[in-house]
Amino acid sequence: MKDALPQLIESWRINNRINLFLIDKISAEGMRCTLSHRGGRNVVRQFAHMHNNRFWQLDKRAKDLAAGLHEYESKEEPPKRFLKKTLKDSALRVEQFIDDCVAGKPKRRPFKRGIIPFVSYLIAHDAHHRGNILLTLKQSGHNIDQPDRYAIWDWERI
Repeated sequence: MKDALPQLIESWRINNRINLFLIDKISAEGMRCTLSHRGGRNVVRQFAHMHNNRFWQLDKRAKDLAAGLHEYESKEEPPKRFLKKTLKDSALRVEQFIDDCVAGKPKRRPFKRGIIPFVSYLIAHDAHHRGNILLTLKQSGHNIDQPDRYAIWDWERI
């Protein structure tokens, strides 16, 4: 398992770099776009939700790692700089959680099936919301440039 640890952490880091990359590529108007007609999340709130999901998972599985992380209110729309900061903060805490679980540190509770399914869940959750974000931007006329849309799939470089 220890041989897989650097790869697992690098996969998590790539996932987070993609989020940060996208935030930089989305205009201020694009961050406010939504396809919801009933008050659902706009783009900035979907990114905030990604961070909150990490916070909630850590709070349930390693309270000390969740301590001090910002938790967004459901309607909060942070500026890009703060959004990126919180995503970086929660990503680092997840990395620590991964390290702790692999090292067998007590009071760390990944999924019953292990740390790899847990990290896979977090990456899948972020990817789901990135897909929603890209569709929202496209449908709202704020599409990301094609090279940037393709760049998020180049995990060898991002």
